Amino acid sequence: MNNHFEQTFDDILISTNKELLNIDVIHQYLSNESYWALCIPKTTVEKAIENSMCFGIYKNNIQIGFARVVTDKTSFGYLADVFIVFTQRGNGYSKYLMNTIHSHPELRGLRRWYLTTRDAHSLYKQYGWQHIDDEFKNKIMTIHNPNIYNENL
Repeated sequence: MNNHFEQTFDDILISTNKELLNIDVIHQYLSNESYWALCIPKTTVEKAIENSMCFGIYKNNIQIGFARVVTDKTSFGYLADVFIVFTQRGNGYSKYLMNTIHSHPELRGLRRWYLTTRDAHSLYKQYGWQHIDDEFKNKIMTIHNPNIYNENL
């Protein structure tokens, strides 16, 4: 029995099947091209994938994007590591990815979602994401170590 959630859009497949993920593509993007995980070790990427709900996006069986959700599948979800490889941007694939994430049966009805990003705000707003308002001012706390992967460089 296939317990993977999948959607297709034209020649694009989006799947939660971790066996389809190309760890090398994900690691290469995160460690070399992302602003949020530069120099991330491959073992860290593998562990993050193992402990998250992952969405791979494939064109002609080649991975062109990724996203993962850290979630209890009941009340909380943190959207992380969202990307489309540079050569495939501008084709609407990020919208396909967001549609799939938001329509996943185990993610519908979450009480709270979080995302930290410095770009693509207009994409996320199309799916109901909004900046945290004054209701949470001085209530949300964080520990942030942005250089954890490259402290020794």
